[in-house]
Amino acid sequence: MITSGGTLELRYSGLFCQRHARDLNQCSRMYSMVIVLGRQFPQPDNFETRPGTMHEARMTPKSSSMSSSERRMPFTVVKFAEATKLSLISIDSHGDIEFVNPSACALFGYTKGEMIGKPITIIIPERMRGAHMAGLQKVSAGQKPNLGGRPVEVSAVRKDGTEFPIEITLSTWRGKRGFCAGAVITDISERREKEGRLLRLASQDTLTGLLNRHRFSALLADTLAAGNAAAIMLLDLDGFKEVNDTHGHLVGDCLLQAVGVRLPYTLRPDAHIARVGGDEFAVLLQNVSDPRAVYAQADAILQAFAKPFELGGHVLELGTSIGFALSPAHGVEAEELIASADYALYRAKAAGGHSIRMYDATMRSETSARRELRDELLAGMRQGELELFYQPQVRLSDGKIIGLEALIRWHHPTRGLLTPGAFLPALDQSALALDIGWWTLDEAAKRASELQASGYKIKIGVNLFPGQLRGPNLIHKVANALQRHSLAPEGLELEVTETIALADDDRSLEAMTALRELGVGIAFDDFGTGYASLSSLQRYPLTTLKIDRGFIQQIRSRPNDAAITRALIGLSRDMGLDTVAEGIETREQEEALLALGCPYGQGYLFGRPMPFSAAVGVIEQNAASTPPKADCI
Repeated sequence: MITSGGTLELRYSGLFCQRHARDLNQCSRMYSMVIVLGRQFPQPDNFETRPGTMHEARMTPKSSSMSSSERRMPFTVVKFAEATKLSLISIDSHGDIEFVNPSACALFGYTKGEMIGKPITIIIPERMRGAHMAGLQKVSAGQKPNLGGRPVEVSAVRKDGTEFPIEITLSTWRGKRGFCAGAVITDISERREKEGRLLRLASQDTLTGLLNRHRFSALLADTLAAGNAAAIMLLDLDGFKEVNDTHGHLVGDCLLQAVGVRLPYTLRPDAHIARVGGDEFAVLLQNVSDPRAVYAQADAILQAFAKPFELGGHVLELGTSIGFALSPAHGVEAEELIASADYALYRAKAAGGHSIRMYDATMRSETSARRELRDELLAGMRQGELELFYQPQVRLSDGKIIGLEALIRWHHPTRGLLTPGAFLPALDQSALALDIGWWTLDEAAKRASELQASGYKIKIGVNLFPGQLRGPNLIHKVANALQRHSLAPEGLELEVTETIALADDDRSLEAMTALRELGVGIAFDDFGTGYASLSSLQRYPLTTLKIDRGFIQQIRSRPNDAAITRALIGLSRDMGLDTVAEGIETREQEEALLALGCPYGQGYLFGRPMPFSAAVGVIEQNAASTPPKADCI
């Protein structure tokens, strides 16, 4: 800016230049990108800078004959801003746009005149504007931005109203005119499409080479959507648990692989076969509506299992129970048809196994039982029968408690204390699931606030239901809970399973990004059991990675589990995430995790879930017996 005394003021965001120096060839030697309220200037050689800091300098023009245009826009930096494909935008403390380059105008479909002076919200989807403006106000007031200085993927909106994904890197600074912010924006639509294709290609079960659950469900949905007849069979292996218990998981895995080889040779060539669970398999027969044809295929499977499996000197007897359903007679949507086949499988197993059952409507009586359980649960919630128990999370190096996970319990009037597995499956997608989810969130926030008020730096983790993550009011609910209980956001961590997050990838990403802007933590729970990849870990604004208990149980005896755990710990550490190993029950497991570099753990070894009053007592004892050490969760 040119002052009244003829002095040229420069302000420099070193973070901006440091990140994009490769796009400005002279940056490392002669120039740095300078953004001042929408204007850009070159930086002289003798100007000392530090990346990530704000710099100010004063330069006196060499000649009064220099034109005003030359004083405002030194051509090197101006040409860079005009030529780069990176979209550049800066705003003032009110959130109004002060600078855009041609790439940004083209990206959003506006002219420069249509953008300058307008609020930045013109490029933000309406549903995200509230969270954005709240974050802007906090940063403008002096709070450090949670996502400043590193790329974040969000949704943007063009002039014509179409939404598209972008990657944005934010830099902020303060000058004589107050708070300012600049952003580098890149359209990542093509990258998202490629990632989507890669995710769709990830369709195999890694152990057997068959289709996995995700691919099978998608294939069934496509078949039904096309209006074609279809039949599905669900298989459960009879006697598999005994094989695992007697001969170990290695033999069990080999047996599952042998089943994966035998099934294709037994069925018709066009059958689609998947492994959908530990010892559960599924078969899709397209364009088949005759129950006799399906029964013949199911019977062929039973006959094939009559022959023992010979593995490494072991001769293993294994049977199977089969339930099947047909579309359109038993369901016209994928979930409905799978549920029908599952009812039939339940009947087949109840009959003693080694049998086949076709679905019929009487099997849905179990649905009535679920409805009755939901009604009981609703009444129980209103009568105060629900309670949150808390399980400690500890620092493995010294046993200090650094967190608690909130776990719901139901004091049933006749059945006693019930764990979630006894009643949460009955909720399905009902509205009651959301009611219980919001109650859980608020109750946990209240307890976290009490811990903070007592001087404990202990966070509380809360599991989110799928409907909560997809709901439009998640951010509002969380913000209200923080405000109502005067809870600092770092005292709350929301846990999401990777499967739930990936089920609605874009919406999940938006929700998590907005939650991180509020300051709460985001944990991927049970990691390693779903379809998440390195790409998804990079995209989501996570704070914690929780390694599934399935990798911990046999960590001393199964080299593969130890190798996977070691890789997850290293990956989490390199990405700056906290790592919590779940399901630690023995000192041997704890020692193995310490040797692998795992910083935090959770499990019965450190304490079972307990009422809050008991958890406070354990925390007090732990604080008294643990030597001081820097906390990091």
